[in-house]
Amino acid sequence: MSEENPIYFKQLLSGVDIGKGDTSARNMANFIYLIGDTKTRECVVVDPAWDIDGLLDVVAEDDMNLTGVLVTHYHPDHVGGQIFGMDIIGLPELMAKNPVPVYVNKHEADGLKQVTGISTSDMKLVDNEDKMKVGSVEISFLHTPGHTPGSQCFRVADSLVAGDTLFLQGCGRVDLPGGDSEEMYRTLTQRLTKIQDEIVLYPGHNYGGKDFAPLGEVRETNSYLQIDSLEQWRMLMG
Repeated sequence: MSEENPIYFKQLLSGVDIGKGDTSARNMANFIYLIGDTKTRECVVVDPAWDIDGLLDVVAEDDMNLTGVLVTHYHPDHVGGQIFGMDIIGLPELMAKNPVPVYVNKHEADGLKQVTGISTSDMKLVDNEDKMKVGSVEISFLHTPGHTPGSQCFRVADSLVAGDTLFLQGCGRVDLPGGDSEEMYRTLTQRLTKIQDEIVLYPGHNYGGKDFAPLGEVRETNSYLQIDSLEQWRMLMG
């Protein structure tokens, strides 16, 4: 980035950029993000999983210092643990190698502790519209329940890191533990409508097509953002 814009922002794809030999990582296609300040060399990681050594190697190669973890939600493919018969490396392994504060929505803390086994003292509980700084770079927390009770997105300048709340096509499932179809409807039709079209959406998975896109484009092409009523939504989501 230029001297006027110190934001460090890196999108990593599991099975491609890290975890290159892991077929499950490639199939799940999770995005992991690094966000920080190029001047202070501090950064945080969003949803560390699949390949902690590889992730820390990227941080070191970029001459950055990892100072925190941001959790979009507690599902094991984003934070580590067991899911769909897989045992996924994640937060416990990161905390053993590079212990840092873990920022999690207050509604998600118990679930994160249960899934990963990290301690309460490792976590910093955040709420909707809370903010933090990594160096001079401000990150805003947006509570977006539906996929899980404490799902959250992160706003960084003109970017929105959305986890499994919203994809370029579709949105997060609501039939997994903690899912709530009506909350997801409210998130998509109320909470996210406040965000401007020019803000770029960075999703939690690469489900084909582009890696990111402006929200205005997503609103035009994502059928899940074009539902007229809760009744229609219920029919769509089963």
